[in-house]
Amino acid sequence: MRVVVQRVLSASVTIDKKVVGSIGQGLMLLVGIEEADSRDDADWLVNKISQLRIFSDLEGKMNLDLKSIDGKVLIVSQFTLHASYKKGNRPSFLRAAHPEKSIPLYDYFISTFKDTIGDDKVETGEFGAMMDVALVNHGPVTILMDSLNRE
Repeated sequence: MRVVVQRVLSASVTIDKKVVGSIGQGLMLLVGIEEADSRDDADWLVNKISQLRIFSDLEGKMNLDLKSIDGKVLIVSQFTLHASYKKGNRPSFLRAAHPEKSIPLYDYFISTFKDTIGDDKVETGEFGAMMDVALVNHGPVTILMDSLNRE
């Protein structure tokens, strides 16, 4: 699984001119799933992301995690994170998992995040929908995490 983690002051997802998910301060997560991914990957990512100390303390140092700031999370599916651009100029998305694999794992990722930080702290987009995502990336702070490369 690949996740783009963005520290935000606010973020929202709109589908057909209707806001379906919105948060204030917290994390915007773009989540890409490939065929080889499992619940273990989701568990590792949720644990790591929920404890990332990327929010500023009173001295301006990145020293606080999501719970410390009472932050929320907006989770959006993003199959294009597994794009291959090796050949030509049109990306291939063959590495991205098919819906029968990715939907249950995406739902598991969301439910695990809710169990970890609280049901009321998690907002989502809609899997497979054409979404407009708006956010204010604070810092900017953007981190790319891949469960196959657990740095």
